Amino acid sequence: MTEHITASEVGRSRPRKEDARLVTGQTNWTDNIGATGLLHLAILRSPMAHARIERVDVSAALEQPGVVAAFTGRDLAEGTGSLPCAWPVTEDIVLPDHPAVAVDEVRYAGDPVAVVVARDRYAAADALEAIEVDYTPLPPVLDLEDALTDNSPLVHEEHGTNRSYVWPMATGEDYGTVKGRADVVLTRRYVQQRLIPNAMEPRAVVVTPLDASGEYTVYSATQVPHVLRVMLSMVTGVPEHKLRVVAPDVGGGFGSKLQVYGEEVVALVVARRLGRPVKWTESRSEGHLATHHGRGQIQDIEIAATREGRLLGLKVDLLADMGAYLMLVTPGIPILGAFMYPAIYKMDAYEFRCTGVFTTRTPTDAYRGAGRPEATYAIERIMDELAVELGLDPVELRRRNWIGHEEFPYTSIAGLTYDSGNYEAATDKALALFGYDELRAEQAKRNESGDSVRLGIGVSIYTEMCGLAPSRVLRDLRYAAGGWEAAGIRMLPTGKVEVVTGTSPHGQGHETCWSQIAADVLGVPFEDIEVVHGDTRSAPQGMDTYGSRSLVVGGAAVHHAAEKVVGKARKVAAHLLEAAEQDLEFTHGVFSVKGSPEARRTIQEVAFETFSSHDLPDGMEPTINAEYLLDPENFSYPHGTHLCAVEVDTETGRTSIRSYVCVDDVGRVVNPMIVEGQVHGGLAQGIAQALYEEAVYDDEGNLVSGSLADYLVPSAPDLPEFTTGRTETPATSNPLGVKGVGEAGTIASTPAVVNAIVDALRPLGVRDVAMPCSPGRVWEALQSARTGEEAPSS
Repeated sequence: MTEHITASEVGRSRPRKEDARLVTGQTNWTDNIGATGLLHLAILRSPMAHARIERVDVSAALEQPGVVAAFTGRDLAEGTGSLPCAWPVTEDIVLPDHPAVAVDEVRYAGDPVAVVVARDRYAAADALEAIEVDYTPLPPVLDLEDALTDNSPLVHEEHGTNRSYVWPMATGEDYGTVKGRADVVLTRRYVQQRLIPNAMEPRAVVVTPLDASGEYTVYSATQVPHVLRVMLSMVTGVPEHKLRVVAPDVGGGFGSKLQVYGEEVVALVVARRLGRPVKWTESRSEGHLATHHGRGQIQDIEIAATREGRLLGLKVDLLADMGAYLMLVTPGIPILGAFMYPAIYKMDAYEFRCTGVFTTRTPTDAYRGAGRPEATYAIERIMDELAVELGLDPVELRRRNWIGHEEFPYTSIAGLTYDSGNYEAATDKALALFGYDELRAEQAKRNESGDSVRLGIGVSIYTEMCGLAPSRVLRDLRYAAGGWEAAGIRMLPTGKVEVVTGTSPHGQGHETCWSQIAADVLGVPFEDIEVVHGDTRSAPQGMDTYGSRSLVVGGAAVHHAAEKVVGKARKVAAHLLEAAEQDLEFTHGVFSVKGSPEARRTIQEVAFETFSSHDLPDGMEPTINAEYLLDPENFSYPHGTHLCAVEVDTETGRTSIRSYVCVDDVGRVVNPMIVEGQVHGGLAQGIAQALYEEAVYDDEGNLVSGSLADYLVPSAPDLPEFTTGRTETPATSNPLGVKGVGEAGTIASTPAVVNAIVDALRPLGVRDVAMPCSPGRVWEALQSARTGEEAPSS
C-alpha cells in the first residue's frame, strides 16, 4: 500500500499538476477533437447593426465544392426554442425571443444569418460568400440615454420599448432626508466602456451523434458543462439523459464561456439533422463580434458627507447596456454590483436604481468580476473626489469610514453580512510596501517645480462578494439556478484516490488545489490523487465555475466529502481493530487505538479491506466512497488595498506605471503560487481597462475594434512589476476559511490606476479622464482643462 503523508498540503506552493500537459501540447482542446466523417460549420453574420431580413438564399452555397448542407434561420427555427436567459431580475422584465440564427431581423453586427456545413472548415468559410441576403436597413440604437426617449428607434419593436427592466433598492434611512443634513454633496458620472473578452482559446464546439441510441456528446470550450447540458436540452428538445457535455481542457474564459451560445445550439441541431459529427471554431475577429462583451454602463453617482468626512449616504443611478438580447445572466450582472457600491464603508442611507437598456450591439454578460469591478470603480473614484473636496488625504478619508476589524461580522447598508476582515492591517502593510509618505513628498516637490512629467498616486480599497452562494438568496434575486456545488471521493482498492468535482476549471488550477485539500483530510499523498471534472457523465452533478466560487464552494465540498470518507473508514477500522469508534485517533491517514499506537490501519488498507468485503461491520455497504453537495451559508468577502504610482507626461499624454503594490486578504491560502498567479492575471485585466481596452462602435453600429489589430490587449512589456502581499482573516462560512481570489485583482486595479492619473493631473485642472486613459485622452483632458471646457466623462 502507498505510504501516508505526514505534512500539511494546504498552504504549500505546489507546481500545478495540469501544467505539464498544457505547456507540452499533450492536452485536448476542443478544436483538436476529431471524429470519423466530421463536418465543419461556418456562420454568415450580419454586416449591419440593425436591419430587416427580406430574403436569404443559400442555394448557390449548396453548389460550392465540399458543401454538404446550408441552413437559414427559418430552417433551423423549427423545433428549436429561444436561447435562454436564466436571470429575469424583475417580474415585468422585457425578455425578447432570441433565435440561435436570426429569422426576420438582425439586431447587431455579427448576428448569425445562415449556416454552411462542409467537409472542411475552409470550404465552409468560402461558401459563405455565395449566400445572398437582402436587407432593409433599420436605424441603429447606440446611445443609452437616447434609447429611452419616446422618439428612439426600437431594437425589439414588438415590445414597444428599449427599456428591459428597472431594478430599484433603497436601504437604511431615506436618502433625501440624509442628503438634507449633509455639508457636502458631490455628483459624478463615470462610464464603464465595453470590453471584449480574449481568452487564450477561442470558443469551439464539437457534437458527435450516436444514432442507434439517440445520444449526443457535446464537446465545448465552456465554463459551465452542467448548465449547458440542461439548457441545450430545454432549447433543442433532446432529452437531458441523452446528452453528454464535456468541457475538455479549456484555455481561459473570464466569464465569456459562462454562456449558452447559439453556436452550441446550432451544432447540436445540425448534428441531429444530418446524423454526422460537426465542429465549429470561432476566429478571433468572429469572437470580437459574437462572444458576449463585458461592462458597458453609465454610472451617475451622488455622495453625501459631513464636513468632517463622515459618509451619510450614497445614491447610484445606473444605465446598463444589455446589447441586443438578454443572454444567460445578462440582466443580473449590474445587480450583483448593486450590493457592492457601499463597499467597505459605513453610511446611513443607500439608494440604487438600475435600468437595463437594449441597444443594437453585441449582448453583454459576465466578464471577470461581473458587476463588482464597476461598483468598486465608482465608489473608489468618488471617494477620491470627496477627499479633495474636504481637503483630506484619500487614505485618511477611507479610514474615517471603513468598518473596523473589531466590528466583524458586520451587516452592510446593502444587507450583506461581511463575516471577517481587517482593512487596517491590509492598508498599513500596503502603505509600508509602497512608501506612501515618501511618494507624496516627491509628488509635492515635482508639482512645485512645474515638472512636465507629473507623479500621481492612486488608492483603491475594495471588498467583493463572491462564491455564489446560498440558493435561497439566489431565489430571492430571481436567479434560476442554485448556488450549491457537488463533490465526490472514490477510494480505489490500491489506495489511490479519485476526486470528482462539479466545478469545471479553465485555468485556475483545480486539479492541484483539490488534490491538496483531499490529501490533508484523507492523509494520502498528493501524487496519489486524480481530479475528475468537466464531463457530465463522469461528474454528473455540478454548478460549474464562475464568480470566484470554485474554491469557496467546490473546494469546501471536496473537504466535506473527504470527511465523510474518513467517517465511513473509521467504522471499518474500528471493526478491524476491535475497538470502539470513539477510541480511534486519525492522524496523517492512520487510524490507531488511543493508548495502543501499534494497533493501527492506514486509510488505504481500509479501502482495500472494504473492496474485498471479507470482514466488514454488519449491515455496512462495501464502500467508503462518499459524495457531498454543499449549499453555502453565505457569500465570501475577500478584500485588499491597492496602491498605484504613475508618471504622466503632460506634453504627450503618455502614462507609465512606476510602481504597483497590492495587499489582498483572500482568507486561508491553499496554494500561494496559484494565488499569486491569479492576482497577477487579475491585475493585468483591470489595468487593461484603465489604460488600453475598449470596444468601439461607429455611428452605424459597426464594431471598429473588430480584431486584435484594433483592440489593444496588453502584453508583459506593457505592464509593470507588481509588489504583492497578503494578510489573512479566515472566512467563517466554510471549513477551509478560504474566500476566493480569481477576480480580486481586476476589481481593485482599475480605480487605483485612474485615481493615480487624475491625482497627477489635478493640479492642472483635470478632474477626470475617460477610460481607457490613452495618451490621446489624457492630452485631450489636459487641453480641456486649459481652455476651461468640460472633458468627456470616463
